[in-house]
Amino acid sequence: MNYRHAFHAGNFADVMKHTILALVIEHLKLKPSPFRIIDTHAGAGRYALDADAAMRTGEWRNGIGRLLAGDLPPEIARMLAPYFAVIRDANAVTPGTMEGMPAIYPGSPLIARGLMRRGDHLVANELHAADHAELARHFASDPQTKVLALDAWTALKSLLPPKERRGVVLVDPPFEEPGEFHRIADGLRDATRRFETGIYLVWYPIKDPKRVRTFRARLADLGIGKLAVAELLIRKPVNPDLLNGCGMVIVNPPYRLAEKLGALLPFLADRLAAGPGAEGVCDWLGQSPFDQV
Repeated sequence: MNYRHAFHAGNFADVMKHTILALVIEHLKLKPSPFRIIDTHAGAGRYALDADAAMRTGEWRNGIGRLLAGDLPPEIARMLAPYFAVIRDANAVTPGTMEGMPAIYPGSPLIARGLMRRGDHLVANELHAADHAELARHFASDPQTKVLALDAWTALKSLLPPKERRGVVLVDPPFEEPGEFHRIADGLRDATRRFETGIYLVWYPIKDPKRVRTFRARLADLGIGKLAVAELLIRKPVNPDLLNGCGMVIVNPPYRLAEKLGALLPFLADRLAAGPGAEGVCDWLGQSPFDQV
């Protein structure tokens, strides 16, 4: 496993993924009973945007950089407030800004931990040795967080169902190897059998729309009852060699999440667009506007 998220931290895909994660966690907090967050591809946890890796690609500039650079409509600002609060807190610990932007971008485990309450728990799993070591150092003294270094789907077999019987599972594969879409579908089938009522958030890239269509069809064959798909294009996907957008499979989406994403995703498509054809939608599994591309 060679993927290092430090090169891509804070890009448009992170913005989409982390805003959805934050909205789901805020929904779970509406009930007093504790919940568990399982992050199967947690990464290093935090990323310096002025470090060599992030500066080399500059992807954050067209992601979190654009999102923070302009005013927000009130409805969007309310939805993004928990996500922004974690970014602000991460930079309060490590002061300093870069061109008016945060110096630190928190990855998914820091966003999850920053939004949790006393009594909630996080399991952060990362297989890459260097990233796992950094993640473990960060949470070394945190009794509410457990850090693992296992194959993601192997980890889920031992972690599901959580003892709280409430929670969210975030799956964010690096897509380094062929067959990742098939592994996701098979993994979701097995995971939902173990923890049927859990919320699952599964990220995927949109490069070749034909592969995405096949993936969606395979998901439909799983027979999962409540399954929504959020997709964000930053350009029309005519070049399969580019990351033209990304999607999030949402199993058991919280009440009104699809409605909120119906407003948030078009805004993100407009703000983060990299070319003609940018679009954002959230629908129940079935026909997507992108299916006709």
